[in-house]
Amino acid sequence: MAGPTHSAPDARTTAAWRDTSRPVEERVEALLAAMTLDEKVGQLGSRWAGNDMHADAGPDGGSDAGQPPADAPGQAADPLALDGSDEPGETFNVAPMQDVFAAGGTVALEDAAVHGLGQLTRVYGSRPVSVAEGAAEVVRQQHVVLERSALGVPAIVHEECLTGFTAYGATVYPAAIAWAATFDPELVERMAAAIGHDMAALGIHQGLSPVMDVVRDYRWGRVEETMGEDPYLVGMLGAAYVRGLENAGVIATLKHFAGYSASRGARNHGPVPMGRRELLDMILPTFETAIALGGARSVMNSYSDVDGVPAGADPWLLTELLRDAWGFTGTVVSDYWAVPFLASMHRVAADFDDAGAQALTAGIDVELPDTLGFGQNLVERVRSGALNEALVDRAVRRHLRQKVELGLLDPDWTPEASVAKAAGVDLDAPANRAIARELAERSVVLLDPGTVLPLLGEGRPALRRVAVVGPCSDDPRTFMGCYAFPNHVLPRYADKGLGVDVTSAVDALRSELAGGDPAGGVDVVHARGCDVLGEDRSGFADAVEAARGADVCVAFVGDRAGLFGLGTSGEGCDAPDLRLPGVQQDLLDAVLATGTPVVVVVVSGRPYALGDLHGRAAALVQAFMPGEEGGGAVAGVLSGRVQPTGKLPVQIPRGVGGQPGTYLVPPLGSPDSAGISNLDAAPLFPFGHGRSYTTFAVSDLRLSAAEVPTDGELAVTVRVANTGGRAGDEVVQLYLHDVLASVTRPVKQLVGFARVPLAAGAAADVTFHVHADRTAFTGRDLQRVVEPGDVEVLVGTSAEDLPCRSGFTLTGALRTVGHGRRLHTPVDVVAVTG
Repeated sequence: MAGPTHSAPDARTTAAWRDTSRPVEERVEALLAAMTLDEKVGQLGSRWAGNDMHADAGPDGGSDAGQPPADAPGQAADPLALDGSDEPGETFNVAPMQDVFAAGGTVALEDAAVHGLGQLTRVYGSRPVSVAEGAAEVVRQQHVVLERSALGVPAIVHEECLTGFTAYGATVYPAAIAWAATFDPELVERMAAAIGHDMAALGIHQGLSPVMDVVRDYRWGRVEETMGEDPYLVGMLGAAYVRGLENAGVIATLKHFAGYSASRGARNHGPVPMGRRELLDMILPTFETAIALGGARSVMNSYSDVDGVPAGADPWLLTELLRDAWGFTGTVVSDYWAVPFLASMHRVAADFDDAGAQALTAGIDVELPDTLGFGQNLVERVRSGALNEALVDRAVRRHLRQKVELGLLDPDWTPEASVAKAAGVDLDAPANRAIARELAERSVVLLDPGTVLPLLGEGRPALRRVAVVGPCSDDPRTFMGCYAFPNHVLPRYADKGLGVDVTSAVDALRSELAGGDPAGGVDVVHARGCDVLGEDRSGFADAVEAARGADVCVAFVGDRAGLFGLGTSGEGCDAPDLRLPGVQQDLLDAVLATGTPVVVVVVSGRPYALGDLHGRAAALVQAFMPGEEGGGAVAGVLSGRVQPTGKLPVQIPRGVGGQPGTYLVPPLGSPDSAGISNLDAAPLFPFGHGRSYTTFAVSDLRLSAAEVPTDGELAVTVRVANTGGRAGDEVVQLYLHDVLASVTRPVKQLVGFARVPLAAGAAADVTFHVHADRTAFTGRDLQRVVEPGDVEVLVGTSAEDLPCRSGFTLTGALRTVGHGRRLHTPVDVVAVTG
């Protein structure tokens, strides 16, 4: 097929596809009809114009855990530190094998866009540029795309936004695992809206977030990027993030579709030994929820294979399920270099050309971050008859629809207009920081207040001196995830600092305990003791001396995020077991031996085994990478100024081995299956756990019916009361247990939750409206069904603290359900008066 030619020079402004009065689909079809085959294929590719991996040139920046403050005198260099003095040519990847593909030769943007271009990759997020510099580069690159292609179709600009907009000077919000600890979808939606507002003002159209993977093994490095181990929690928070980003005008991208988090041995990119039923019940519902309830318009494929089939070449996953069953109409974009990985890593394709054809056929629409498999070879395959042009049209149609929806094909769109609002944007505005602070404060989990928390307040003994130790005490980068710009890029730019104002834990606690008077309050002494990773113990003596002379010692231990082995948490930073990294456990043993009460604060991206510390530490606190406002948040919880309300989105293990394991297990995986194995599967702290400085009681369980049809609904009501002396929030959690089923089912599974703020002495009735669909599961024939039978109802404040128990019976015929089933449990909270 020869395709159309372009003889009319004014077609760019007068063509039917520029007419905003026409329906979107009509405009898409008009443009598609006007395109040559080369131009169609051009829309399926992308270009990362800044992908120069040399450390001295630095367009992509670094990828490790960051550069900490200066080491203590006499202490060996931190093995994770980067001093900015790397030899030219050394590489620091921010995507897997980025240096390999960059070294293989680059294509100039002018050449990449000769027939048009689908997307521009990370214009702001590849090196530290100001808003003005980044906006100017967007304008430059868009002009290249417009001028090099006959039809003048702009490119979609995409960026990362996992912990906020990944750009220099942008607010670093808490990591996603910390969002999950808030159990607060409304707050997550507000954060995403703020992120999307900033990105849209800078001419960015698509954000590569949220991560919808469900944690299956805590050793996996990307636990920090997830929203925990429960599909319902992940789905609700993920849908909220999507709504915030999409309502701001930025396309949200769900990743990684699907199974990535369940790799064998928790190894990044590892094979996923998972059956179809587990995939359907534990992994896929989060994506389905974010599409149905959030309105996500893009999905990114997983790198992994499931049962031998790579996601990027799986037509069942990308077309039959996603498109045909779920009705998804958006785009599927490849994870970075996932298309060539089909040849180079999975070895299911003969070469990059074959990989491109397989990916397109399976259902990938756009190749990121550069065009390696979706280029000229697709044109040649169509012309030779080896590839159906309808597959090209299918993908192009989806991508063009989004360009129309974004206004890129309107007659008045210009590169300059797309960034017109950039000049007034403060990427770390006070309003952003306020949201970051609220998220951080709500995410801190008080595991056990023990004998010393809160440090201040009525009835607490006066403190004269507090020792602060640990590698996370003076390094603000430990508060940030691996996709936060200070950890993701800035280690390659030592002179740029962090780009945002971040107070370290020790400085925040010193200010907190000073009570507003820098010259007064409590004396805070500091000794780091050791680094996050490494064997150096030379700082132990100073830490022990500081602890011995203090009333209380606060130890900040945990992770520093990085990528591909250059951190203790993050992409490619998987753990062999769940012991604290390096010699941090030895440091804790040393300060505990002094006899001074020790508060252990774990600042991490994954849960670590704390069984050896429980009972020896005076208190335990979990702070999942709380972002740039994390220092004040944690200090506020320690002092008592901030009422802790965080809940665990993952369990805290007791022992360092025995993984993987989450709370979602069938009877033989349960801690209750005593006598089956010598390994104790019980966690130290269960999913949903989190203490407070007040007390709550959940009681008076009421069910609206004892029998419910398999297509019916019932109301589950409990009363929650604040029985303590100060205001606080409790997260009321509803779990169901299918007593007898045709396949093994979890002993309990979260189906609803509500965050309830209560003044001291106040109470509220919490009603969950539970549709029978919420009991659905995948049966033996791999059809999702609602099965008649008995269902146990459990309500409380964690997966183990469930004081309210009752049950109902599902009656009637077995019912098959699909994408239209109820995915959400609405909740009403009514204050109790009188």
